[in-house]
Amino acid sequence: MKNIKKNFFGYAAIALTLVMVTVTAFAFSTPVSTAEAEAVTISENATIVTSPFTAAVQQVRSKVVGVNNYTEQMTGGSNYYNPFGSFGFGFPFGYGYGYDYSNPYGEGGESKEVLQGSGSGVVVAKGYVLTNYHVIEDATRLEVVIDEQTYPAQLMGTEEATDLAVLYVDGLTVEPVVLGDSDKLMIGDWAICIGNPLGFTGTTTVGVISALNREVTGNATDAYGKRATNLMIQTDAAINSGNSGGGMFNVAGELIGIPSLKYSSGSGNGASIEGIGMAIPVNVAKPLIQDVLAGKGNVQSAPAQESLVSGGKPRLGVSVSNMNTSHYAVAQGLLPKGAYISAVEEGSPAEKAGIQVGDIVVEIDGSIISNTTQMTSYLQSKQAGDVVKIKLYRVDGGLNNVEGNDIPKGEYIDLEATLAVLDEVQQ
Repeated sequence: MKNIKKNFFGYAAIALTLVMVTVTAFAFSTPVSTAEAEAVTISENATIVTSPFTAAVQQVRSKVVGVNNYTEQMTGGSNYYNPFGSFGFGFPFGYGYGYDYSNPYGEGGESKEVLQGSGSGVVVAKGYVLTNYHVIEDATRLEVVIDEQTYPAQLMGTEEATDLAVLYVDGLTVEPVVLGDSDKLMIGDWAICIGNPLGFTGTTTVGVISALNREVTGNATDAYGKRATNLMIQTDAAINSGNSGGGMFNVAGELIGIPSLKYSSGSGNGASIEGIGMAIPVNVAKPLIQDVLAGKGNVQSAPAQESLVSGGKPRLGVSVSNMNTSHYAVAQGLLPKGAYISAVEEGSPAEKAGIQVGDIVVEIDGSIISNTTQMTSYLQSKQAGDVVKIKLYRVDGGLNNVEGNDIPKGEYIDLEATLAVLDEVQQ
C-alpha cells in the first residue's frame, strides 16, 4: 500500500512538471503583434559600415592580373649523360663520352607545352605589367589573365637579382595603378595585399607593415648568377602561392610593394611560423619600369658575332673556360656563371689591367658574359687599341685553393683593359 501511494505521488509530480513546461513554452511562443514585428524589421536605409580598406580595394582590385608561365617539356627519349664529369672549377666538360649534342633529348623525344605555374601581376603603365622574375622564369610562352580571359604577353625587361620582371600586353585597356613611395613607409602602417593565390582571383588580405629593410637572401640571383641579398618589407598580411607578383597597397590605393615570398613552418627549424611575408619595395622596381618604358628593356641575349677585324685578332691574353653550372657552388648561387680565368699571359693586356687567375668574367662593356663563347665572340669583334670595361668576380686567394663547398665571400671588381694583337693566339 505504501508503494502504491509512493508511486502515485511520483507520477503526479512528473505530470505537474510537464504541464508547467508546456504552459511556459506556450507563453514564450505566443505570436507578437504586427506593430511589434514591424519594430524589429531591418530598415532599408540601414547604415552600411565600411572598413578603411574598402575604397582602396575597389580602386585597385581590377588592376591586379594573373600571369601564366608555359614551358616546353621533353618526354621520352634517352641519351648518355655523365653525372660525375667535371665537378671542379674552370673545366668546360659536363657530359660524358658518347653524348649526342645534336640531339640532347635522345631518340624518340617529344616536346609538349605545359603550364609551369601561375602568379600575379600589377598594371603599372598602359599595356605594361609588373611581376616577379620567378613567376616568368624559363617561360617559353606567357599569358596575362583578366576576368578569365587570356592575352599573350611579351617579356620586356627582367632583373633576376631583385626578382622583378615587366611584361607588355598589346591592347591592354586596364588603367594602371599609382606608384607610391616605399621610402616613406613606417612600421605599423596598413598593408593591403591583392593577388591570385591558388587561382582565386582578386583575393584581398590585410595586415600591417611588420618591419622594414629585412635582409633576405632568396633563390633569386644577380645578373651574373650569384645569389643576391635584398632589403624587403615584412608584413603579416597573408601571402600564399599565386600571390607572387601581385600588389601591396596602402589605404590610399598606391602600390607600395610587390609580394614575393612567405615563410612557413617548413622554412624554419621545426618552429611554428605564421604571418611572415615579404614584399619588394616599389622604389626598387621603379628603375626597371622606367628603363622598359624608355625602350631600354634589359632582356639579355648573347652578343652578336661580327666579322673578325683585319690585321689580327685583338686579345686580352688569357685562357678561359666555362664555369660548371652543375657544381654545387654555381647551382646554389654562391658563385656566378661566367668565363673562368685559368691562365694570364705575362705582359698581356689582362695582366696590365690586373686580371688574375681564378677571376670570373661576368660582364664586358655592359654585356653579360655567361660562357666563354660570348666572351670570345665579343672580344674578336673589337679592334686593337679598343678599351673594354670588364666586370669580374674575385674570391680572395682565388678558387684553386678552395676545398669542398666552403666558398669564401668574394666581390665584384670593375677593370679596364686595352686590347692588343698578341703573337700567340689562345682565347
